[in-house]
Amino acid sequence: MAGRRRGFDREEVLDQVTRAFWRAGYDATSVADLTKLTGVNPPSLYAAFGDKKALFDEVVERYRRTYGAFTTRALDEEPTARRAVERVLREAAVEYTAEDRPRGCLVLSSPELGHLREAAIAAVEDKIRVDVAAGRLPARTDPHALAVYVAAVVRGMSDLARDGATRDELRHVADAAMSAWPSPVP
Repeated sequence: MAGRRRGFDREEVLDQVTRAFWRAGYDATSVADLTKLTGVNPPSLYAAFGDKKALFDEVVERYRRTYGAFTTRALDEEPTARRAVERVLREAAVEYTAEDRPRGCLVLSSPELGHLREAAIAAVEDKIRVDVAAGRLPARTDPHALAVYVAAVVRGMSDLARDGATRDELRHVADAAMSAWPSPVP
């Protein structure tokens, strides 16, 4: 006997739910909101995704692999912390203002995701620490303080985008932030 066929496209529903959590946040998005948005009844939603927390966890992982992946790619692909951070800021200006999705960043706007923000700071700090050790940045550079600065700029860009800032305005923020970057060692 074949299993019962699901009456909805799981990926499409997951995308709709991602955007709902992205717009309003975890706490402000109820299961009733999600079922109304997707047209999927609660038992089917629970059967496919588990409870609201499990669904949110899946949404966050999906977001990180798709919409938010530009940060990890920049840190992995760029040879220096400066180039990685500059790329993150420039791409954030584009990603956070894209017309086809909610503005800003889901991870940065969700209070429940502090552990991911801390991990991002640690990743930037590690990249900066490598540059200090390699002599590409002055020895006096505080990798943690600089990584926290970068996090504050990125979070500010996300908040500005959610408030309606334009892509050009965010590009100006990125330029200003990079002007504060420590000069490379000659």
